[in-house]
Amino acid sequence: MLSNEQIRELKNTLDNRNVDLQEEIRQELLQSEDQHYIDLAGQVHDLGEASVADLLVDLQLTHLDRHTLEVRDIYAALTRIAAGTYGVCVECNVPIEFHRLKAYPTAKRCRPCQVEYENSHAGGGTPSL
Repeated sequence: MLSNEQIRELKNTLDNRNVDLQEEIRQELLQSEDQHYIDLAGQVHDLGEASVADLLVDLQLTHLDRHTLEVRDIYAALTRIAAGTYGVCVECNVPIEFHRLKAYPTAKRCRPCQVEYENSHAGGGTPSL
């Protein structure tokens, strides 16, 4: 199990990352208001340029989605800290190693359970008809 000091350290890491992400999201939303992508899309003259403009808009949205998912993971980890369940695998109830949490503070599964989860949920199986 994690010591109180380790939990405080990890909580501090989560809090700091949350602040950074919130600022990055805010900046990206402010930049999107600059109409840069809308202006670019309005200047297209052929399908190739339209595709590039669409791709740029999609990339910005994907980036924001990734940040939003990370913020949700941080809130979930902070909720587990408050509930006293942080650092315990949600699958097998085995403590998650500190070095794993230090590298990935939002981890909710131990390494073996995460590997199993990724193998069974990542769509990496053989296609079938």
